[in-house]
Amino acid sequence: MHFEEWMERVVQAFEVAGVGILAIGSVAALVGAARDLSRGERGVAYEHARQNVGRAVLLGLEVLIIADIVQTITIDTTIESAGTLALIVLVRTFLSFSLEIELEGALPWRRNQRPREE
Repeated sequence: MHFEEWMERVVQAFEVAGVGILAIGSVAALVGAARDLSRGERGVAYEHARQNVGRAVLLGLEVLIIADIVQTITIDTTIESAGTLALIVLVRTFLSFSLEIELEGALPWRRNQRPREE
């Protein structure tokens, strides 16, 4: 088996892992929210579902970025693929940043300045 074939398998493994994280994490978040709902905790159910789905999306996006990076630097090493990777990483970084603000309720550099509610 050649190097490129191995790298294609590595990329596929990261893609499967990323999609798996998105799917399993979201289902787990919704199951947890259903459990909270069954206890009559509607507000808690919504907040937990929102936060846990957001965390699953963040982690899934990070793993999918790894797949894109590996593919670009090992398999498809053209200027066009590098440009496409840059655009994908830019969009995913913006999504990750936005989700992080939604989950934490503050900008990352101001997170320690506000008191945490627990």
